[in-house]
Amino acid sequence: MSTRPRPRLEGPTLAPTGRSSAEPAPATDGNGAPKVVAEGVPSSVRSNPSFDDGRRPVAWLHISAPGRGVTPSARSWCACGRDLFAAGQSRALALIEDHVRHRTLCPQLVSQEGKAA
Repeated sequence: MSTRPRPRLEGPTLAPTGRSSAEPAPATDGNGAPKVVAEGVPSSVRSNPSFDDGRRPVAWLHISAPGRGVTPSARSWCACGRDLFAAGQSRALALIEDHVRHRTLCPQLVSQEGKAA
């Protein structure tokens, strides 16, 4: 039989010494300020979050083609009042072509950007 001491299995666990991994690392530039985000990630916010460049959606085309055996459909909206719907493959394709043509002719779209959208 061996006379080696047995390892202690009970008792309080000792707290680790030194830094914990959850603490921020010191900055590498030597000023001692902690890093806020990972390297390469910008930490500043936009200069003016309420900035509005005036652009608005004017014409929308929603196409639904869910899968085999289901009827495809398309819907075309415009700020000028256009609101068209088509169901079936040939009608939906025709409405898509008409929507593209409408975007080049609609006075609402042409006047907003000064050219066809």
